[in-house]
Amino acid sequence: MHLQPLIELTRGGLPECLHLGAVAVVNTRGQVTAQVGDPHLLTFTRSTLKALQALPFVQANGPEQFGFSTAQVALLCASHNGEDMHVAAAEQMLAQAGLGYRALRCGCHVPGIFTLLDKSPPEGLAYDERHNNCSGKHAGFLAHCVQNGWSLDDYTDPSHPLQQAIRKDVARAVSMDANDLKMGIDGCSAPNYAMPLSKLAYGYARLASGAADAEFGESFAQLSEAMTTHPEMVSGTGRNDLDFMRAGRGDWVTKVGADGVQVVGSKSRGEAFAIKVIDGSKPALFAASVEVLDQLGWLDDAQRALLAPWRAATLRNARGLQVGERRPVFQLTGA
Repeated sequence: MHLQPLIELTRGGLPECLHLGAVAVVNTRGQVTAQVGDPHLLTFTRSTLKALQALPFVQANGPEQFGFSTAQVALLCASHNGEDMHVAAAEQMLAQAGLGYRALRCGCHVPGIFTLLDKSPPEGLAYDERHNNCSGKHAGFLAHCVQNGWSLDDYTDPSHPLQQAIRKDVARAVSMDANDLKMGIDGCSAPNYAMPLSKLAYGYARLASGAADAEFGESFAQLSEAMTTHPEMVSGTGRNDLDFMRAGRGDWVTKVGADGVQVVGSKSRGEAFAIKVIDGSKPALFAASVEVLDQLGWLDDAQRALLAPWRAATLRNARGLQVGERRPVFQLTGA
């Protein structure tokens, strides 16, 4: 089967829901070392791609040219909450490139600090493109356009020189032919690419290895170190990426993408895993990711305790009564 059961929900001791997906564990040599289901499942990368989308700008020494801080480099890779620190950083990045926020073509939405954490926004809340979870990525896009003298109004168009450069470097990072990347348009209007799960994991194994990578070393090191040093900029308060990278103590580079995708790379192990939950369930994705970490032996007792809330093993109703369980039903093969 391409997909395997990953997470089961029970109620009254009986199965009630089943979340299917696939997992690929890959080393820096591109070898699949463990798997669940089809490790080469073709899937859209969504926001897990952001660190790789930043490669052309970082390789061109863009952050240095525009004076971006390490925290701002982390924001290039972010799906942020739209908290004050994120908005201020995005605005400053644009200003350092000589631009205002109206140059952004990512659109606007209610800040994630409310929607992603199931909080009601205050009445009369004002927000704009700076609050978009992708505004840091787009600020980097625009800065690279300024750096090269490229047009700004159409920078999200797949035929734009920026997007062509991104496609080329993404393909190099995951060892694919650029023509084999399947394109779709992401929520922020930028091109996004589908690829085998194993290729996505390989890209993150390389990203996590940082300077050890022979081809992208300096760029991978700058991006991965920014993400692990400032995980609060990659996501924000109450978010998965923040908690996972803090638990990883500088060793794990992780990024969640919409609709059930997550990748975690380990610098010390030279390995990464990518996971896709086919129905897009976030609780199932997070529970499965923690279970993969555990089965791979990446967790000590302290890390297991820190990530226990993301397993969400106990299901409770509005009164706090335990009504069921969420439990893994998979076993990695080849681990």
